[in-house]
Amino acid sequence: MRKKILTLTLLALGAFSASYAGGLMTNTNYHIAFDRMMARGASFDIDAAYSNPAGLAWGHEGFQLSLNFQKPWQNRDITFNDTKYEGKASAPIVPALFASYKQDRWALSTMIGIVGSGGFVEYKQGVPMFNVLLSSMLASNGITPNQYTLDSEMKGKQYIYGGQINFTYKLIDCLSAAVGIRANYYDGYYRGHVKAVDHPQLGEVAKLLLDVDQKGWGFTPLVSVNYHQGPLTLTARYEFRTKVNPKNDTNILDAGLGTATVGALMAADPQGAQTKLAGLQQQLGAYTAPYQDGVRTRYDMPALLSVAAGYEITPKLRATLEYHFFDDKNAKMANNRQDELTHGTHEIVAGVEYDINDKFTISCGGQRTDYGLSDGYQQNTSFACDSYSVGLGGAWNVTEKVRLNAGFFTSLYSDYDKQAAYGTETYSRTNYVVGLGIDYKF
Repeated sequence: MRKKILTLTLLALGAFSASYAGGLMTNTNYHIAFDRMMARGASFDIDAAYSNPAGLAWGHEGFQLSLNFQKPWQNRDITFNDTKYEGKASAPIVPALFASYKQDRWALSTMIGIVGSGGFVEYKQGVPMFNVLLSSMLASNGITPNQYTLDSEMKGKQYIYGGQINFTYKLIDCLSAAVGIRANYYDGYYRGHVKAVDHPQLGEVAKLLLDVDQKGWGFTPLVSVNYHQGPLTLTARYEFRTKVNPKNDTNILDAGLGTATVGALMAADPQGAQTKLAGLQQQLGAYTAPYQDGVRTRYDMPALLSVAAGYEITPKLRATLEYHFFDDKNAKMANNRQDELTHGTHEIVAGVEYDINDKFTISCGGQRTDYGLSDGYQQNTSFACDSYSVGLGGAWNVTEKVRLNAGFFTSLYSDYDKQAAYGTETYSRTNYVVGLGIDYKF
């Protein structure tokens, strides 16, 4: 059991995330229009630079620019044996930039934002996996929990920054297509410790210390098509799988019994202790090998298929229905963790938008996300929960050239109960995002 616990702990630490909307490794909310409506796959506005590049063939003639700011809050809690381990996931103000230029039948566009995960997670009490690990290791060496105090903490960061460029062309009056590519930069770290301390004779009994930074690049080809005839718009967008294989920059990697503990065990039973310690050192070396300096770990972004249908019910009222499929089972993760999923991520998104007058627009939307989770996939430091999300907000056309967008959305998660090797764990999450943005047409 100790081997399984430690292996899962080390493999999980590289997957901290505080994503806002979308798949396990992919965000979909960049523009505030998503926050207030959610279903943007049939958009012709500036946010189409991400959600529907082919649709820009029907967008604003000339140059347009959009700057967006979002603030997310998220909790990622674990309940084990009636003890709640609170995980605070946060991010600073998250910006995203959009730009496009259209002339007659063609358009060029770009988007820069945090395209995967994005944020910090901290467990000030540590997590059950860590605490059980060290307690089990000490018990096997005759040291009981009443002889020490656990000092445990874990935190991590994961950002995937992306910048993409698209070229759009209207093939015929009702059909357009776009091709593009996105560069993705992975920047993350995971830091954690669990120590058994305050033993009357031994002081620090045992420890597990990790401090590893990871950085890497990946590139995503993109294609999209848009059919537009009268009030009907049909779209499809495909992002190819992105190989992300960051490299470890290991600052600290230290696991084992304290010096005084080793000395005490050797004094009590020199031959038996030496055999135990040699076996423990060999096991720890194998477990920590993936986190040695220079080792690479896969965090692929999955292929994504998005299809949408938009309909202009009246000149003032528009509705969109959208479907996303993230092919997570064919995107490599650490230790082939993707194989534990029962299927890729399915999302259904719907939204409506209404123009009150020439100045003001209101909108709302909803999203259902099903990840295909299993006990084998869920880990203390990297878990997901299926959810329903709702968003609402509005836009104000300040002038013919300037539009302000404001939006809010929240995700309502289903708790996940896992039968772990050391007991039952319940994973739960909360998520809130507010956003404000400005669009400018030249």
